[in-house]
Amino acid sequence: MPPRIKSVAVLPFDNQTAAATLQSELYTEMRHDVESRLGLHEAAEDKADAVVKGTITKYEPDIPVAYSADPTQATSAQRKVQITVDVDIVDQATGRSIWSQKGMMRDGSYSQRDEASGRKEAIQKIVNDVVAGAQSQW
Repeated sequence: MPPRIKSVAVLPFDNQTAAATLQSELYTEMRHDVESRLGLHEAAEDKADAVVKGTITKYEPDIPVAYSADPTQATSAQRKVQITVDVDIVDQATGRSIWSQKGMMRDGSYSQRDEASGRKEAIQKIVNDVVAGAQSQW
């Protein structure tokens, strides 16, 4: 990122899915990690040097991965979630994109009836990729 970027505003992503809590879960993780891992200070959108914004375009919560026919196993199925987002980090001074990724799809695996852990894993992968993308611009 350019040296003049000292503050960031992370905006809640537009959510085009039916998963109502997905927006807040992604926002919370993104805000925390972008600020702390990039060493930027939080600022309001109109005062920030950079803005992270995006859209959650797809959420697939129940994709089968593996099944077990063994009745002695506690887990009868492995499943995964897939989250697809468009992300843009914009330099407020120039209005130009610092880093952008369209159609970023990440997944997370979970045991049957534990979708929340798979969603958390997928969200963390998205956040990691956004931070790595921003760092690649330094």
